[in-house]
Amino acid sequence: MKKTIFLLFLALLSAQSFAQKFGYIDSEFITSKMPAYKKAQEDMDKYSEKWVNDIQGKYAEIEKMRQQFQQEEILLTAEMKRERQKIIDEKEAELKELNNKVFGMNGMIFTKKKEIMKPILDDINKACEKVARQKQLMFIFDKASDMSMIYTDPRHDYTDYVMEALGISLKEEKTQNNQVTKPKK
Repeated sequence: MKKTIFLLFLALLSAQSFAQKFGYIDSEFITSKMPAYKKAQEDMDKYSEKWVNDIQGKYAEIEKMRQQFQQEEILLTAEMKRERQKIIDEKEAELKELNNKVFGMNGMIFTKKKEIMKPILDDINKACEKVARQKQLMFIFDKASDMSMIYTDPRHDYTDYVMEALGISLKEEKTQNNQVTKPKK
């Protein structure tokens, strides 16, 4: 009898050791509460605005060249028309290349965003690792990522723990309507 109880106890213990604990966080909520993230967003907005204004200025310059060409077209010889059209086409090609270099995949904006956001994301990852070790979690999912989470049990939401590990306040916030919104749990 004792042997049977002992074996049953061992079976339960070993089954429990194979069970994997998991949790999830909401990185959008976390980053919305991080002053460093807000500053990084402002820096990115300023950086991209500079490039947008520069490229829009160049588009306006090309449009002005095109309008001038159309106005003077009847006065130009065939050779002069080809030369002017060639200059306009070259400028457009240069501008398209610059636009792709700045805003395209792996462009300057993308690279700058990665550079600015890396320390913030590293901090979040370190906090997630710390919480995972403390709570003995095997997996932490991000509710805000592309991965679909059809249903999430709030008992497994570790957003508050990660925010606490980052030193972000979990105090209740007042909205504009003076309604109290409670932090996520």
